[in-house]
Amino acid sequence: MSETTIRELVTLPEMLAQHALIQQLNPTMSLARYEELLLQMLPNGYRMAAVFTGDACVGLSGFWIGTKLYSGKYLEIDNFVVDSNYRSQRLGKQLSDWLHTIAEQEGCETIMLDAYATNAAAHKFYFREGFHIKGYHFYKTL
Repeated sequence: MSETTIRELVTLPEMLAQHALIQQLNPTMSLARYEELLLQMLPNGYRMAAVFTGDACVGLSGFWIGTKLYSGKYLEIDNFVVDSNYRSQRLGKQLSDWLHTIAEQEGCETIMLDAYATNAAAHKFYFREGFHIKGYHFYKTL
């Protein structure tokens, strides 16, 4: 395997180039919808980190920094995905550790995330990474 690096993607074109990877987590997400949502999210502090093996992006995670009464200042992980062809190579662990370091640098008290209820493999990974279930995330489509 080539050398692995992790870096923040800072431009919309860099993020849009990862559409195929986003589709592994959200299979019905069109490129147009992905761009539409990024254009809404970026002005609100959305950021994205990516794992590269050589020149290929093989994992990524969006993240936000915010503050809530129950958690204090936090880093929220959003759409964490490792390419299915590269799983079980500790890339997710490397990305999780990178995000942990960013949270510490930003002075966060907590790290939080949502994981799809049906994604048992993700649950196992997050428990292994020291996360616990704080509550339920309720969702209502309008």
